[in-house]
Amino acid sequence: MTVLLIRHGETDLNAARVVQFPHTPLGDNGKQQAEQLGQRLARSSIELVLSSDYERARMTAAHVVRHSGAKLLESSHLRERNFGDIRGTSYEELGELDIFAPDFDPTGGESWPVFHARVDLAWAEITEHAQSLSGNLAVVTHGLVLRSLLERVLDVSAHQLEPEIVVANTSVTTVEPAPPWRVLEFANLDHLETGPGDVAPV
Repeated sequence: MTVLLIRHGETDLNAARVVQFPHTPLGDNGKQQAEQLGQRLARSSIELVLSSDYERARMTAAHVVRHSGAKLLESSHLRERNFGDIRGTSYEELGELDIFAPDFDPTGGESWPVFHARVDLAWAEITEHAQSLSGNLAVVTHGLVLRSLLERVLDVSAHQLEPEIVVANTSVTTVEPAPPWRVLEFANLDHLETGPGDVAPV
């Protein structure tokens, strides 16, 4: 049994490099990515899909569920970091403002410490489900949730990761289901026919 950590498919705002809203859906390319992901995971013995309740994650998870026949659960803990008042703003408009800086606290949103605390709740939920399953667990979430886990929680010692990790849309990171939560395969994209593209982390 393994845990498969998956970033949602590409959205039009990803491609346009705009800080996204909760209701942002997959774009046409993201829908194709999600379908290719679902086809890849069709025979991966997935018993449960645990998904963020944001629209782009829901749409991605639906393809995995349809191909695998797995049960679906949603969790608000798996949501992307809340950037508050700057959602809907392009990276170009932000200029020199580094919204990923350790001390950046967005108005109406989540600081890094608040966000990391929520991700810890998500990880507790993930591991609780994993311990109760005989099959695999697929988790569909967001770029910064995955960064938070990779930088703070998971054992990535077998992989050379860049600072401020950005995993590609629909990438699959495979994790052992017990401490030290060793990453067996990092951000695999073998299912994509056209490559990951160059998209924003949020």
